Amino acid sequence: MTESTYDLAEQLGQALLARNWRVTAAESCTGGGIASAITDVPGSSGWFDMGFVTYSNGAKQRLLGVTADSLHSHGAVSEAVVSEMANGAMLAAKAQLSVAVSGIAGPSGGSDDKPVGTVCFAFGSSSGTRCETRHFSGDRRSVREQTVRHALAGLLRRAILPTEDQQTA
Repeated sequence: MTESTYDLAEQLGQALLARNWRVTAAESCTGGGIASAITDVPGSSGWFDMGFVTYSNGAKQRLLGVTADSLHSHGAVSEAVVSEMANGAMLAAKAQLSVAVSGIAGPSGGSDDKPVGTVCFAFGSSSGTRCETRHFSGDRRSVREQTVRHALAGLLRRAILPTEDQQTA
């Protein structure tokens, strides 16, 4: 049985409070879904100060420092871009942990290289930034929900075991 989004966010909050850390999210395809899940938890203001919904490329550049070169060379749905998003968000929010997501939730917008359901993730912390790409199935709502859950689970792993990035890289 998979854990609920609320349970993941609540556990994330407990882990962050234990470390006296703050988290931030830089979101594109989820449109604020990660921040919404986090702020559903009472007391989340103790570990979450701000998030960024950067749906357009211009917003990614202005708010998070994503370079035009990365967007041009790799596209918005790429590990290069989410890495810059995660690092820019962590810096702007003065957080110890960040997640960035950019993907193609559908029903249109996919290509042979990046089909609908493709989502790039970046998890940032003081030990570095780790990126991964996942392929989710289902309709737009399902892809977005799976993205939020995967982001929260990844943050939770890194909040509990901060050196995971170094051990699995």
